[in-house]
Amino acid sequence: MKFFLDAVVLLAYFGVIVGIGLSQRKKNDSVEGYTLGDRQIAWWAVLASILAAEISAATFLGAPESGYTHRNWAYAQFAIGTILARIIVSFLFIPLFYRHGVISLYEYLETRFGGVTRRFASATFAITRVLAIGTRLYVAAIVVVLAWQLWKGPVAPEMQFLIFAVALTVISLLTAVYTMVGGIRAVIWTDFIQVSVLCAALVFTIFFLLSKLPEGWASAQAVIEHPVFFDFAKPDEPGLAAWIRNVLTADYTLWTAIIGITILTMSTHGIDQDTVQRMLTAKNRRQSAFATIMSGIVDLPVVSAFIFIGVLLYAYYLHHPDPTLPRAADGTLETRNVFPHFILTQMPAGLRGLVVAGIMATAMGSLSTALNALATSFARDFILYRTPDMEESRRIKILRWSTFGFAIAIIFVGVVTSYYVTYHPKTQIIPLVLGILGFTFGSLLGIFLVGIFFKTRGNDLGNVIAMVSGFVAVVFCSNAAIQTSVGIAEPLVLAFPWRIACGALVTILVSLCFKTPGHRVIATAAVPA
Repeated sequence: MKFFLDAVVLLAYFGVIVGIGLSQRKKNDSVEGYTLGDRQIAWWAVLASILAAEISAATFLGAPESGYTHRNWAYAQFAIGTILARIIVSFLFIPLFYRHGVISLYEYLETRFGGVTRRFASATFAITRVLAIGTRLYVAAIVVVLAWQLWKGPVAPEMQFLIFAVALTVISLLTAVYTMVGGIRAVIWTDFIQVSVLCAALVFTIFFLLSKLPEGWASAQAVIEHPVFFDFAKPDEPGLAAWIRNVLTADYTLWTAIIGITILTMSTHGIDQDTVQRMLTAKNRRQSAFATIMSGIVDLPVVSAFIFIGVLLYAYYLHHPDPTLPRAADGTLETRNVFPHFILTQMPAGLRGLVVAGIMATAMGSLSTALNALATSFARDFILYRTPDMEESRRIKILRWSTFGFAIAIIFVGVVTSYYVTYHPKTQIIPLVLGILGFTFGSLLGIFLVGIFFKTRGNDLGNVIAMVSGFVAVVFCSNAAIQTSVGIAEPLVLAFPWRIACGALVTILVSLCFKTPGHRVIATAAVPA
């Protein structure tokens, strides 16, 4: 009976979410209705959906982990780059996509370069997004594993992996059902509910933690480390070379926030079907741009609140030592599990259920968004373009079955990730998730930038070579062993926020070596109005 009230809260949450999703079925009588909501979604709902798409369970647990480990807001300085990038996206990419009337973003690349570029970019997005969302998915199951351990005691890695696999499979299938049936409207309106649950969970958690500290805010302030927010990456050694190396190899610095994260966010919010599809549901490009920029502004206090929870957790366990905190086999603390452990062992019934629902909300919100985007790009770029006369009902059926197929693929990746993390418990969440995007999204961004700014450069063959080159460059610059094998005595391993910048730069330079065919130059404009 200990978790009865929590179970009621969770069941009520799942019932509301699935019910809302299924209620949108009758509004999906066309492809544009299923994928873009007939472009009639209110800007505030679009804003909530963008937030739900980017605040995953990895953020819910990874940002507190960063706060607990670093005890400052260095991770939050990334908000500088995310806001700058959203402004660029709003004036560069959104008008372009509205003018071309695209449903899949990669339709623009066919107009600009050709079908090979479109489908290669779409396939790159699909593979990357499946891997990225699959690695996020296991995070939501962490709380389930810890709850089982509190109930049954310590479990062997094999059992822990099994719990991970079952939990993430159930979450994924529930999300896939309402996403398949309700389309983008189901995604957006459930996202709105999920963001509301998330914010409520954040507020209650912060006040509850503060109430448990002997001196409230003063107890938390005593453990905060410097730099509190801005890290200028000043190296211990003198000289420009040492400074540059420090900037490129450190995860959380001001220069990373201004340059690296701006470029990273341009890719995740400018050429990623997952996020941009939300933007294109707005009534016009102005409302879309407003929702996009506001999402960046709102994101700062949300992420800061997550980090603050991590700082408060450190202060709490400093004053209230807990020998049962999760530890790896070698005795080291599993920092990513501190917050879930606190939820399950210290929070009162009901509130505990609300916070767990918040974790599930972030997982289901980002998953539903990804499923709808993956189905849309795959169906539009690989199936539907071949049969322009196909009945609308059959097109929607293809979209729905594509959604289910990608759900299975994501579950597979989530299971593999769970297996890896079970036997490598020191793995950090944020670098793992964002690092995957860094290997390929730079290539995607580079091709779009060539298409927009260089109207006579780039073609199908050159773009494939350029994107592969960008990927290879990122792999090389992210792996010390590879650099050492070619004779580099002091390898320079790029921090994960710089990978997309590296991939984009190499892709652009290679693509510019190839000339655009004459009929493609005539068919497109260089820069959107």
